[in-house]
Amino acid sequence: MQRYFVAKEQMTDRHIHIIGDDVRHILRVMRMDVGDEIICSNNDSRTVKCCISSQTEKEIIADIIEELHPNTELPVHVTIAQGLPKGDKFELIVQKGTELGASGFLPYAAARSIVKWDKKKAGKKIERLEKIAKEAAEQSYRERIPTVYDIHSFAELKQELSSYDAVLLAYEESAKSGEQAKLVKTLTALSPRSSILIIIGPEGGMTEEEVSQLTEEGAIPCGFGPRIVRTETASLYALAAISYHFELMR
Repeated sequence: MQRYFVAKEQMTDRHIHIIGDDVRHILRVMRMDVGDEIICSNNDSRTVKCCISSQTEKEIIADIIEELHPNTELPVHVTIAQGLPKGDKFELIVQKGTELGASGFLPYAAARSIVKWDKKKAGKKIERLEKIAKEAAEQSYRERIPTVYDIHSFAELKQELSSYDAVLLAYEESAKSGEQAKLVKTLTALSPRSSILIIIGPEGGMTEEEVSQLTEEGAIPCGFGPRIVRTETASLYALAAISYHFELMR
């Protein structure tokens, strides 16, 4: 069944008011009509099944027929801090990371980031990534759309660390040395509803100075398995491991 996110003010006790691009999708792409059923979420843990009762080119009204409790969110809140990668890799990271349960994506400019986002480009990039996150959240039956944060400088990233219960730093030197315990040890010490920040460098990795500064601020350098993975793979590895630990093992 097709799923859509609506703002909280568009969802009342009995009705859903759908506006914007979703109207076109319902009418033109899905070719739905009065009587068809859809699922809507208010991006705040309320998800309902509803039936389209009226439609125009600008608005669709649907009657709520059932409250749903899909329970599809990760038990912990995971934010991916991603050093700016080349090409469209960030789009892949957001799409697949959303499907795997990430709560947010924080782009930052690392010393070895080849790509640079100026203010104008950053705004368009964030808008594009937000759209990808919304579509991926709908596809994967999420109850919440992950937040895509504005681009951060490295200094701004460091200031964010204290607001998380745990900060894990993907560090290839740890993987090369055979370190495999810190990720598991950190996850074991956490409980549901904890907040985790996963910091990943760009294609060239992080400099020793960046690693040192983040470690001083409380980040835990760790390897993600014995193999060296690409920057666009690291967050997916971490999210899969977190899902296994907090969902499949309990």
